[in-house]
Amino acid sequence: MKVKPTTDRPDAGGETRADLAYQALREAIGSGTLRPGQKVTERGLAEQLAVSPTPVREALRRLEQDGLIQRTGPRTVVVADIAERAIADLAEVEIGLRGLVARFAARHATPEQLEALDAILDAADDLLIVIVARHRNGENVERHLSALLDRMQEFNEVVNACAANPVLIRLLEQSQVFSQPERRARILEQIAVNDRFGLDRYSTHRALVRALREGDSVTAERLVIEDAEGSLTDLGARADRRPR
Repeated sequence: MKVKPTTDRPDAGGETRADLAYQALREAIGSGTLRPGQKVTERGLAEQLAVSPTPVREALRRLEQDGLIQRTGPRTVVVADIAERAIADLAEVEIGLRGLVARFAARHATPEQLEALDAILDAADDLLIVIVARHRNGENVERHLSALLDRMQEFNEVVNACAANPVLIRLLEQSQVFSQPERRARILEQIAVNDRFGLDRYSTHRALVRALREGDSVTAERLVIEDAEGSLTDLGARADRRPR
């Protein structure tokens, strides 16, 4: 088992060592680097992450609150075996929070942020045209697919910024079923099987920007919830949508 050191991660933009340790460990759990049932120690993780035990201790406390680890001793934890029921519950929380982020974004998005969203989608459209053309010609599209996924991640980050609610965004980050690396890996696996994967939801991004521009929080929330439900289901995490 090898967890990526925090010193190898990109500039964190003001994040603490505890934040970086938390993100690294969440990614390790999500990707399977840290396996369900695996026992780890604070000191061992600190050595692998190239940090002192203090930020690791804080990161583990947050992971315990997320239900991703279970403490077995003062300095020892075991990676939780998240059952299908727990994953479904987590997916439902993530979907709800994404919808709430969109609702806040419709209220607080600035003209500059809306222009940034349009520019991101323009760049994504250009990439999609290239991908379709190269795929039709039997050419490799891996680099362009990676760039398109980068644009989509950037789009989501700007929508999150539009919400202007750091507490809500922190809750969303803690509730995500898949880490960013695992989500990307699963998307690429699906595209390898079906080159039309996700395109039916891609068009909703323009509709979302229109809703944000019009301050239509109800439509923005609905669009994002529908997209999140479809995305998580396609990636293998089906939410239990209970009657409301």
